[in-house]
Amino acid sequence: MKHTLILLILFFLTSFRPQEKKVYLCGSSGAKKYHLKETCRGLSSCRSEIVKTSLKQAQGYGLTLCAWED
Repeated sequence: MKHTLILLILFFLTSFRPQEKKVYLCGSSGAKKYHLKETCRGLSSCRSEIVKTSLKQAQGYGLTLCAWED
């Protein structure tokens, strides 16, 4: 019984962590912006793969938010 209770507590603690925000960027090495939506107008000229990554990682690359995003 004690083990079951511990497992339930661990499950709830790990299940309700805040999810890391995901953003999109053009996979080319010259990308300068990240996008909140995969359908953003700013990605329409991307000739590479569109990559989904974390906001922290995009900002770590020095990328800034696309001007087309609200």
